[in-house]
Amino acid sequence: SVLSRYENQITILSDYLEEFPETDEPVWILGKQHHLNTDKSKLLLDVSARLWFTYRRKFSPIGGTGPSSDAGWGCMLRCGQMMLAQALICRHLGRDWQWEKHKKQPEEYHRILRCFLDRKDCCYSIHQMAQMGVGEGKSIGEWFGPNTVAQVLKKLALFDEWNSLAVYVSMDNTVVIEDIKKMCWSPPQSSSVAHSSAHLHRSALGRTRNTAGFCTGWKPLLLIIPLRLGINHINPVYIDAFKECFKMPQSLGALGGKPNNAYYFIGFLGNELIYLDPHTTQSFVDLEENGTVDDESFHCQQAPHRMKIMNLDPSVALGFFCKEECDFDNWCSLVQKEILKQQSLRMFELVQKHPPHWPPFIPPTKPEVTTTGAELIESTDKLFEMEEEFEILSV
Repeated sequence: SVLSRYENQITILSDYLEEFPETDEPVWILGKQHHLNTDKSKLLLDVSARLWFTYRRKFSPIGGTGPSSDAGWGCMLRCGQMMLAQALICRHLGRDWQWEKHKKQPEEYHRILRCFLDRKDCCYSIHQMAQMGVGEGKSIGEWFGPNTVAQVLKKLALFDEWNSLAVYVSMDNTVVIEDIKKMCWSPPQSSSVAHSSAHLHRSALGRTRNTAGFCTGWKPLLLIIPLRLGINHINPVYIDAFKECFKMPQSLGALGGKPNNAYYFIGFLGNELIYLDPHTTQSFVDLEENGTVDDESFHCQQAPHRMKIMNLDPSVALGFFCKEECDFDNWCSLVQKEILKQQSLRMFELVQKHPPHWPPFIPPTKPEVTTTGAELIESTDKLFEMEEEFEILSV
């Protein structure tokens, strides 16, 4: 117990620089620029508005008999939760939404937070993520990498009807525009309207209703790009392109860190990355009687951590959120201009058409199960049945 309490704090101290330096260089946080010499308080408010997920203890055992704390193994899962939570905030509240202690927040905020509580009936809880990870070859209590977390989020999102996200995880460092548009313009699963009608009858707002009353149109896109930016260390040739990603208005930051030590990177200053650190163990927080959550422990209210970009492990995953099709089109233009055209060694590829040598792309759909998403992973037998279905759907 002593080790689990202090194991990560030693590592943190070597990277943590308490105060921002006096500099004229801008700080970039998830697509927004801040200037330290004019208004540091706005920067700190922007950071504290991000949902901060850390290790927790004393929640109900995962799977009924598993661990009741994720201390020491759940840091990448917590980082994945933070990236997804940022996407949901942008979807429902907007990038400019701010959190203030003791200030009444909209219902959408509490509903977002409820998605991530450490309960088996919450769609993106540590319970659901850990158990879905079994299908990715990860035992409960085993450390995840960035790509594994991305695949888990992609599968769990199929059961999340409220947020209705299209989650695209790139393969082979390649983002395929045609596949993303096919996935984001797919009609709802419960609709019998043909796929083509969703394209023929788009309204001026990009939304219309079919005869069954379901809303068709662009599904908000969570785009995750797992990358390997070097062999043992990050290749310096990628640094400028990596930093450019944090400037994009669609940025959700990056998952990464050091071996067995995950951080959620939200921006940069010069050659230092700025990140939220999940390596703090807090007590489990449950719903209150009125359906709200005591949310103070879900926001980091101190200056964020920083680390030199060259200390980053080369295995990372970039995240982007495109609420509307125009956001995605803008992202594609920015990638062509700021990343692809200026790089001799490209960080990733962006192609218009599905590569002919790849298997056909079929947008993933929710498996036919009799349980809800919150209840769906009650046994490993059911989990592996689901995994087989997902494998069929993904080829």
